Amino acid sequence: MPIDLVPFPSGEDDIIFVVESDEVIRSALHFILDGQNETHSFATLDLAYAGAGDVMPDLVLLGIDFLKDDGEGTVAGIARRLSGSKILIVANSVNDPLALKALKWGAHQVLGKPISFDSVHRRVDGLLRRQRVSAAMLGLLPPSAAW
Repeated sequence: MPIDLVPFPSGEDDIIFVVESDEVIRSALHFILDGQNETHSFATLDLAYAGAGDVMPDLVLLGIDFLKDDGEGTVAGIARRLSGSKILIVANSVNDPLALKALKWGAHQVLGKPISFDSVHRRVDGLLRRQRVSAAMLGLLPPSAAW
């Protein structure tokens, strides 16, 4: 039976900021992500920016509500102040018009609700370029295999 491994661990967890005004969604995302990542949760962008003084995130999960007033400026501000971080918009649907605009403004992907362990990890792993490798596949490759 193949075993799903977390491949090629880097020795360091990826740093993820969850910025979501809805406490229930924020807590759920934090719980889902905290096992394989260093996860920090914030209710506002100002708190996230203040938290970045200590650590810089690899990925920011941003609730769609933060885009309602000045979405383009918000995405640009995150890109400027948390440079190098990827932005994943958390929306009610992957087809949410505001979320699709955010992709044009520089966000990287959209995570639609309802959220689940699988849907969250699929998006996060894809953005952070993580791959899942079965133990059986690792045994099939000769040590001299070159790609």
